[in-house]
Amino acid sequence: MAIFHLSVKTISRSAGRSATAAAAYRAGVKITDERTGDIHDYTRKGGVEFADLVLPADAPEWAVDRAALWNAAEQKETRKNSTVAREFEIALPDELTPAERRRLARDFAREIVERHGCAADVAIHAPGADGDHRNHHAHILLTTRRLGPEGFTEKTRELDDQKTGPQMVTQWRERFASLQNERFRENGLEFRVDHRRLEAQGIDREPTRHLGPAASGYERRTGEPSRKRLDFEAEVAKRLSRAKEAGELERASRQIDRSIIDLSGDLEAAKAERLQAEQERQRAGMEAVRAQFDAHKVAEAGKQQAREAFERFKAEQAAKQRAEVERQRPKPEKGRDYDLSR
Repeated sequence: MAIFHLSVKTISRSAGRSATAAAAYRAGVKITDERTGDIHDYTRKGGVEFADLVLPADAPEWAVDRAALWNAAEQKETRKNSTVAREFEIALPDELTPAERRRLARDFAREIVERHGCAADVAIHAPGADGDHRNHHAHILLTTRRLGPEGFTEKTRELDDQKTGPQMVTQWRERFASLQNERFRENGLEFRVDHRRLEAQGIDREPTRHLGPAASGYERRTGEPSRKRLDFEAEVAKRLSRAKEAGELERASRQIDRSIIDLSGDLEAAKAERLQAEQERQRAGMEAVRAQFDAHKVAEAGKQQAREAFERFKAEQAAKQRAEVERQRPKPEKGRDYDLSR
C-alpha cells in the first residue's frame, strides 16, 4: 500500500542550525561556512542516492554551485535568530522505479521554485539499513528568499505568515498527492494516496509517528534515545498489554508496526552521525596541529635567514670600517735626496 508523507520544517539560527550544514548533510558533500569558518564535511555519509539543485530560470550563474548558493543564503541574513532555510520532507513511493522517484521529486521541487521564486536543493535518501526498506524519501531544502539575477532579494513571506502559511502547506500537500497519483497512472499502477488526515478519509487506524526536530537533534548530539522515544515505547507497551487482554493483539500489533516505522532507523543514524562528527573534530584538530608545526618551521627558517643576513651585514660593515681606517691613516713621507757635490 502506497503511503503519503509531507512535512515542512525550518532551519533557524535560534536552534543552533545553519543552511550550509543542512545542505552538506543532505547532499553528502563538504561545505565550508564562510560566515563562521565551520567546515561541514559529510562526504563519507552513505545513503544519498541523488542530489541536485533546482533554480529559477533567471538565477545568476554562481548559484549552480551548492556551496556558493547556501553561503550566499547565510550571509544575506543578519539576525542571530534568522530562519535561513525551509525544508519539505516527502516520502517517495516504493512502488515507482528509482528514475521515476527522481522525476517525481524534481518535478515537485520545480513547481515550488516556480511558485515562490526560491532555490531548491533536492536530495533523495535511500531507506536505512535497519529500518523499513520502503522508506524512500527526499529532502527539498529551500531558500527563504527569492533568487533573481542580482542574487537573493525579499523573503517568501507567504510561507511564513500565520494565516497564509498553513493554507499554503495544505495546498502543497494536496498537489504532491495529486502528482504521485499522476505518476501511478502513467506507470499503470492502481495505487493511490490521499493527503487528508485519516479521520477525514474515514480510516480507523493510528497515524505514523515522527520524533520531530528537537528529539531528533537530542539523539544526534548524544547518541541516546530521546524522552519522546522512550515515552512512545512506553505507550506502545501499554497498548500491547491492553490489546492482549482484550483479545485484539494481532490488530494492535499491525497498528504499532505502522506507528514505529518512521522511528526504526533514527537512533542508529543519530549514533552514526555523532561518531562521524567526533571523527571530523579529531581530524580537524590534527590538521590544526600540523598547520601550527609547519608554521613554526617556516618561522624558524625565517629567523635563521634573518640571523645569517644580519651576520653578513655586520661583516660587511666591519670590512668597510677597516677600509676607512686604513684610508685615513697617515702615510710615511718619502726620503729626500740631498746633493752633496756642492
